[in-house]
Amino acid sequence: MAADSGWPTGVGRRIYDTLDSTNAEAARLAPELAGPTWILAREQTAARGRRGRPWQNPAGNFAATLVSRPDEPPERLALRSFVAALALRDAFVAVTGRPGSFALKWPNDVLLNGGKVAGILLETLTGGGTPWALAVGVGVNLRMAPDRAEVEPGAVAPVSLMSETGACLTPEEFLDQLAPAYAMWESRLTTYGFAPVREAWLQNAARLGETVTARTGRDSWEGRFETIDDSGALILVTARGRQAIPAAEIHF
Repeated sequence: MAADSGWPTGVGRRIYDTLDSTNAEAARLAPELAGPTWILAREQTAARGRRGRPWQNPAGNFAATLVSRPDEPPERLALRSFVAALALRDAFVAVTGRPGSFALKWPNDVLLNGGKVAGILLETLTGGGTPWALAVGVGVNLRMAPDRAEVEPGAVAPVSLMSETGACLTPEEFLDQLAPAYAMWESRLTTYGFAPVREAWLQNAARLGETVTARTGRDSWEGRFETIDDSGALILVTARGRQAIPAAEIHF
């Protein structure tokens, strides 16, 4: 489903020339925001990916964070990674017209022609041990992809939207597509629960039914990617039986 280009009602937008990171700005702004707000930076000086890894953000690429205060338990907040992935796919299809070129890599990447074009970073902002705000960070290689030597060994090679499809967008133009797509999938989640989000995500999942390797800092599983469960955990059929893996990185 393509994204509607109209900005979603009740959602704010702040655009900066330079920030340390949009997730960091989300943490600073969260206490004063009246509602969900997108924070976009044309340049980031201290961008981060998963597990604190540096995130390369060349000029012209997309870096934004949606900060909100959903009144939900942490396990429910984590489902926004699937909401964000579907919204990204919708935005990409809207600007390229190429639905078959994009796939969703569990748990939080979007692939274009098999290469990584976008990543998602969720962070909960806590006070007194209780989550009180959620930051959904999104990075997209709009114009340039990091050099392959800059990514960790075994990771999917990065690609850019422009080099793979010829689409040339500013970060602001891409946000105009992403924000309404995210609002639509968020509405589905809050209205109907995770089931329709899960179904749509699985329809676009990379390597579903194929053998993959899931790794954490301590453990590794190899098996057939069967599905994701109602909590978003990866379900692998391994030599040791069916395994539910709540968090890991998968390798093809």
